[in-house]
Amino acid sequence: MLKVVKVRLYPNSQQQEALSQSFGNCRWLWNYCLNLMNQTYKETGKGLSGYEIKKLIPQLKKEYEWLSLAYSSCLQQVCLNLGLAFNNFFERRTKYPRFKSKHGKQSIQYPQNVRVLSDYLIIPKIGDIKAVIHRPIEGKIKTVTISKNCCVQYFASILFEDGKEKPLSSTEGKAVGVDVGLTHFCTTSSGLKYDNPRFLTKHEKNLKRKQQQLSRKEKGSNNRNKARKKVARVHRKITNCREDFLHKLSRRIVDENQVIVTENLNVKGMIKNHCLAKAIGQVGWGMFMSMLKYKAEENGKTYVEVDRFFPSSKTCHVCLNQVGSLPLELRRWTCQSCNTTHDRDINAAISLRDEGLRIISCGTRDRAYRQTVRRSSRGRKKSTTTLVSG
Repeated sequence: MLKVVKVRLYPNSQQQEALSQSFGNCRWLWNYCLNLMNQTYKETGKGLSGYEIKKLIPQLKKEYEWLSLAYSSCLQQVCLNLGLAFNNFFERRTKYPRFKSKHGKQSIQYPQNVRVLSDYLIIPKIGDIKAVIHRPIEGKIKTVTISKNCCVQYFASILFEDGKEKPLSSTEGKAVGVDVGLTHFCTTSSGLKYDNPRFLTKHEKNLKRKQQQLSRKEKGSNNRNKARKKVARVHRKITNCREDFLHKLSRRIVDENQVIVTENLNVKGMIKNHCLAKAIGQVGWGMFMSMLKYKAEENGKTYVEVDRFFPSSKTCHVCLNQVGSLPLELRRWTCQSCNTTHDRDINAAISLRDEGLRIISCGTRDRAYRQTVRRSSRGRKKSTTTLVSG
């Protein structure tokens, strides 16, 4: 089973300079190849694969000698990743590949020859980088991705094969329905409500002050660069707080239940509502669902997503009577059929749980996942353009 461990790196000044050189070389190669693929398509109407542009690297190294300062496998991986990005675009899973900038997050990928020891990583052409290995990494290392964020913090994402089989999912045990919201982050079918921490709101005053200081600095100056890092550190603090909350809550729900049922929300579509965009953007529903899913699969538990158009709030879980309309400001309502008074969120969570169990019992679990991106049956055009090296 494939696993990923993200560790913090502490390179010295020379290693930081070498990493910056590798970041720049890989970024330049990505932009060069992307521009070449765009021009080739405009001139010939045919595309280029990642393997076609990979053959250009020896010629480019002769023309640009500084490309040899980066590890050769990293350069090759750039071409393969670019080809994969185009495949994902043509299959409508992602947007069109974009050019990379030297501003913002930087990353390179090592597909081989990286060794992980107790307190440091041995990186080709970089050396021994001090690292905090907080979890055991036992198995064959597949890839190591080194990244640098806007706060000048370095991380390594280590993908490895632990040699264990993926556990089979079971449905025997306690089932829970999870209904997410804004007033309460989520409500479970057992009646538990978890408050929305609103981390962005807590740090908003500090963030506003730092951004005002940044806007007053002259562009291109060292003071502006210092102010930019201060803003990035506040954003990083908010991100860390949110991820910590989501990890702990998702772990608790997965550990206490065998079947987890949620709703397949269109978060990107909901953010288009300008009245709720800020509140929805800071809550992290999509990340929470992803954590529930992969943690449930790792522990042999069942994760089910109910279709987003299922009327969980409007349906009485006692008699299955459905009301015509239920405004958002109405938090409690009484069923006219069975005279049961419902808490809106708890009733929605119970309805989701019952619908998820019905889907599992009918053997239609695959239909519970509503794909937001349609796969293309056409694929992408095969490369018929041959690049002549000269």
